Amino acid sequence: MAGPTEQDKLAEEWGLDAAEDSADNMTDEQRAAAAAAEWAAMIEGEAGEAEGGPDRVLNQDEIDSLLGFDASIGSNVELTGVQALINSALVSYERLPMLEIVFDRLVRLATTSLRNFTSDNVEVTMDSISSVRFGDYLNSIPLPAILSVIKAEEWENYGLLTVDSSLIYSMIDVLLGGRRVGGNIRVEGRPYTTIEMALARRMIEVILEDTHRAFEPVTQVNFKLERMETNPRFAAISRPGNAAILIELRIEMDDRGGKIEILLPYATIEPIREQLLQMFMGEKFGRDPIWEGHLATEIYSADVEIEAVLHEQDLPLSRVLSMKPGDTVMFERLPTDPVRLRCGDVELTEAIMGHIGNHVSVRVSRPLNPPRVTMAAFEAIDEKMEGR
Repeated sequence: MAGPTEQDKLAEEWGLDAAEDSADNMTDEQRAAAAAAEWAAMIEGEAGEAEGGPDRVLNQDEIDSLLGFDASIGSNVELTGVQALINSALVSYERLPMLEIVFDRLVRLATTSLRNFTSDNVEVTMDSISSVRFGDYLNSIPLPAILSVIKAEEWENYGLLTVDSSLIYSMIDVLLGGRRVGGNIRVEGRPYTTIEMALARRMIEVILEDTHRAFEPVTQVNFKLERMETNPRFAAISRPGNAAILIELRIEMDDRGGKIEILLPYATIEPIREQLLQMFMGEKFGRDPIWEGHLATEIYSADVEIEAVLHEQDLPLSRVLSMKPGDTVMFERLPTDPVRLRCGDVELTEAIMGHIGNHVSVRVSRPLNPPRVTMAAFEAIDEKMEGR
């Protein structure tokens, strides 16, 4: 058991004497206020220990997470934070199933064509199809690169085909008989030579020919190489805020290669938007040819009643009510005047009245009247229903 001296020492260490002396001199209200202040100080101290103190500075990872910037994530990951607000004006990628089929076909065609072009083992794969702003895409192109302005002649609009520098140097190395060794080719900070531009042009023309063949099942379109640029400012074919479809193709030749990017503004593919929305080749919205043929056959074999109207005139109701057997109603018609043939309320044509034996007959004197309702009216109704 500790003696008085030891208890005094313990009390001094814990500050009990000072607390008791001050507590004796306080009123009840002061004691309550002091207790509340003590609890607040304890809570702040625990929070400061958990978070590193109120003056702690955020590190770079925490700042990136707060603002929504993360260089390690891919372009197809949903953005968060401030970056999501900045990019909220971007147009969402409209699903164009037939466009994906077209570029899958381009991948197969380009693989064969580039193998024949280079006499090397070439593999073409499609990285992604995404929607971008034209201005953002131009600013994101890593230089040096070759930007080819291509014209879709039937659509009367333009697109871009970008070849990055690693693919250009790899292709030149293969075409000029370079050593088949792996590793990245060093890109020099110099403009492309005339020979390099000529070889790149030949490769681009091969890709454009394959693109023409890939679009053939959907529509006939020829892609013409207008010019080749190395400065993105000279390759502006659309306004910076306009949306476009970006297709990224990766070309691998053993351990070397690079990327080709095809950019088609939405205005360029607008003429064939209906075809690109189809789920499969040859799909026709709202129309079934088998059902159309069956319906036409049944209509042709249907029975209808035709009326031959000799004459029509208006009579007062009083005269009609006063009619009795023997009264005569005069028609202001001659035997040679035509009569009208009607089916229900629809007037079909005119005919001349006669007889065949003991039967009254009519002979059609002119072709049928054109129908008031055409297929264009039904197609307009179908378009309105699809728009809903």
